[in-house]
Amino acid sequence: MTTKDRNHRVAVVTGGSRGIGRAVALEFAAHGYTVVITYRNNDSAAAETLQMIHDAGGIAEAVKFDIGRADETQKAVEDIFNRHNHVDALINNAGIADDGLFVTMPETGWQRVVNTNLNGFYNVTKPALRGMIRRKKGAIVSLSSVSALTGNRGQANYAAAKAGIIAASRSIAAESARFGVRVNVVAPGAIDTEMTTGLPQGKITELIPMGRLGRPDEVAKTIRFLCSDDASYITGQVISVNGGMY
Repeated sequence: MTTKDRNHRVAVVTGGSRGIGRAVALEFAAHGYTVVITYRNNDSAAAETLQMIHDAGGIAEAVKFDIGRADETQKAVEDIFNRHNHVDALINNAGIADDGLFVTMPETGWQRVVNTNLNGFYNVTKPALRGMIRRKKGAIVSLSSVSALTGNRGQANYAAAKAGIIAASRSIAAESARFGVRVNVVAPGAIDTEMTTGLPQGKITELIPMGRLGRPDEVAKTIRFLCSDDASYITGQVISVNGGMY
């Protein structure tokens, strides 16, 4: 479903088929956005997210592509802009982890995580930013991680890519502010998603002053705030959603 109405708000959520991405898609749809979720290969999860949005009376579509592939991503993002006329909010959520100690980490493990998490950020953000600058309006929020702020054993590749997103976002924020585009980062801590399933939650919660894992919707609400007019003077910032973990 598409719209060419310039007054209708459109949000693109990469990796929006499950986890935090799904919560973000539901949050934006509940507040009147037409939501475009992107995903790489999980057709059933994407369909389930769309059904949840439609059942709640929202408008959404799913677009399948791999953000790690530059040409494919540029075409997909440009197609989204052409169909909807504009994008108000881009949420860079898609990412992967491939944990292991750095000293034994294969080059493929490093390259795969950096390519998806950091190069994927570039591949999506560049064409989207161009469209927002032309319109002189837009908000970009990218997902980093507490690992990027503190480091974490076994996640050198993941932490490096997520830290790169922070540095790049701050630079882009400085470049694009005069064009009416705001760029911020949200750095979640331990959130109750598939990525934390199977981890020793007791040991994790001991590190969190609030004593529990975060909920995906708590991250989603922060992201929506940063994309809203209520955050009109906030750009180049990193907001931690981690229960006091850092």
